[in-house]
Amino acid sequence: MRFCVVVPDGMADDPCEELDGRTPVEAADTPNLDRIAREGRLGQVKLIPRGLPPGSDVANLALLGYDPAQYYTGRAPLEAAAMGIRLGPDDWAVRCNLVTVSDGVMDDYSAGHISSKEATLVMDLLNEKLGTHDLSFHPGVSYRNLLVLRNVHDFDVKTVPPHDITGKRIDDHLPRGRDGKMLREVMTEAARLLEVHEVNRVRLELGENPANTIWLWGEGRPPDLPAFREKFGKHAGLISAVDLLRGLAVSMKMDVIEVPGATGYYDTDYAAKGRYACETLRDHDLVLVHVEAPDEAGHDGDVKKKVEAIERVDAHVTGPVLAWLERSGEPFRILVLPDHATPIAVKTHTNVPVPFAMFGTGVESPREVTFSEAAAAAGDLKIDPGHELMGYFLGLPG
Repeated sequence: MRFCVVVPDGMADDPCEELDGRTPVEAADTPNLDRIAREGRLGQVKLIPRGLPPGSDVANLALLGYDPAQYYTGRAPLEAAAMGIRLGPDDWAVRCNLVTVSDGVMDDYSAGHISSKEATLVMDLLNEKLGTHDLSFHPGVSYRNLLVLRNVHDFDVKTVPPHDITGKRIDDHLPRGRDGKMLREVMTEAARLLEVHEVNRVRLELGENPANTIWLWGEGRPPDLPAFREKFGKHAGLISAVDLLRGLAVSMKMDVIEVPGATGYYDTDYAAKGRYACETLRDHDLVLVHVEAPDEAGHDGDVKKKVEAIERVDAHVTGPVLAWLERSGEPFRILVLPDHATPIAVKTHTNVPVPFAMFGTGVESPREVTFSEAAAAAGDLKIDPGHELMGYFLGLPG
């Protein structure tokens, strides 16, 4: 049997005034998703355990069938794995966003979605001026970069994601804890250097948000995750432009499928992701296709772009994969769900249960409904803890 999981990141939402009281997925034209819900099973899953942050790291760990309470060690070490950065047991990775701060307020958590080329120039300067044997900066994709701290036996710090404080003063959300001062000092020095960086001079001349400081968060040590194939008996591949998801795949010994044109933003090549998902299923048991764009729209508070992103996932990823699976003549199942909600109104993640729909061999439909948060909440299929969803989808006992 072939299995496909489609994850429109952050797709779940609340009713929006701009959409006459509908959620973005209710307003979107999603014939394939609605068919999966109507002819298959629509349910609700709680992917964020109590006491853990409602991030894509925790949510996708659970979605892939791993209990976050047992395996979660932080976001940044997963991204380090995707970037090929080896971490020892006493090493820590810290997410290093390039951000725009204006008059002490977090203006933009992504510095205008700065290009990877520009970000590399910025990170190289920080490494040259601030890097040491035990402290190094590593460029990733766009604003998503890393700081690595070596030989730190114990690290006591509490941090806040920058997308949680858009429009707020940063003073109340700076790193704290015993080692928070060290991170704050690095951020201060970085701001001093970036204020006069050539990249930012050009961005300002072009009317773009400058990367005028860094924001450190998501700290953690490397996780010890059992291989997905050992855990579930499936040869799996993962498609994503985001290092966090790719790092999960590397840590679980899943194949990372490279897709040209995948950007992790609105301009990603949706159709290419759909094509590569079909190709992956030729020699894999399972493929997970992650699309970041709906989440970015949620963080931007852009309801129009969120609806558009949801429609493009349905048209160019879910639809073609479903058609390919049906043409194959072989048993299959397809699962579509967001990892978490990113409501337009709050511009950040929430920990509410999210809807999921699955369709295929052995999946019977007890009720004919279209895909929506409300319809999923009204049904009787509720999965909590969320890490049990993968076993349910794969039809495993227990």
